Amino acid sequence: MIKIALLVLITSTVSCKITQYKKELIKKDVMKKVLFVVTSHDQLGNTGEKTGFWIEEFAAPYYELIDKGIAIEIATPLGGQPPIDPKSEDPSAATADTKRFDKDNELLSKLKNTLKLADVNQEDYDAVFYPGGHGPLWDLAEDKNSIALIEAFYANNKPVAFVCHSQAALKNVKINGEFLVKGKKLTGFSNTEEEALGLTKVVPFLLEDALQTNGAIYSKESDWQPYALEDGLLITGQNPASSKLVAQKILEQLKK
Repeated sequence: MIKIALLVLITSTVSCKITQYKKELIKKDVMKKVLFVVTSHDQLGNTGEKTGFWIEEFAAPYYELIDKGIAIEIATPLGGQPPIDPKSEDPSAATADTKRFDKDNELLSKLKNTLKLADVNQEDYDAVFYPGGHGPLWDLAEDKNSIALIEAFYANNKPVAFVCHSQAALKNVKINGEFLVKGKKLTGFSNTEEEALGLTKVVPFLLEDALQTNGAIYSKESDWQPYALEDGLLITGQNPASSKLVAQKILEQLKK
């Protein structure tokens, strides 16, 4: 009887472990994963000032997605800690999401150890998102790994999303020999918003102009107002206030 009881106990334990293992496998299979691509550039032209990524444009989408069960990995052209635009750390730019970011030691540690862009593969992700800040105007606009990655995501029917200045990463992206943005409805940081910052002579190019030059159907809301567009797989937001709207559109596409 004791042997039978032990056999039943062992069988039951093994069965429970197998069931739990299966559940973990299923969970891994259904969990969507999004890649965040962040700038590595920290110089604001020849001003002597620093730039980088804008915290709110990173934090708001990050928490919007991760709170819905989306897994997120972060990559940068150089790997490691991406530069943060000092102005985005100013109390005047603070939001609930940036305050959460400031206290999120797990995320801050994750940012110190970002993947190198050359080492990532679109096959490992369901969508890609580019936070803004002025940095992308210099590095991601010309980065060959970034260009190839966006092309791969798009060609494999996966959402590609951008906010504010990060649409600069689309500047040299082509699909079948044509600029990806050609004929696409999109938005991005406007000329008037850049003028308001006094940086039209500092940035390497005006984003609104560059997008239109490549054939985009550009539109915008009033300066600093939330505005996001979706044209097929392409999702774009105009400015920092639009970052959460972009994340919500990513979520909608991932549910399809």
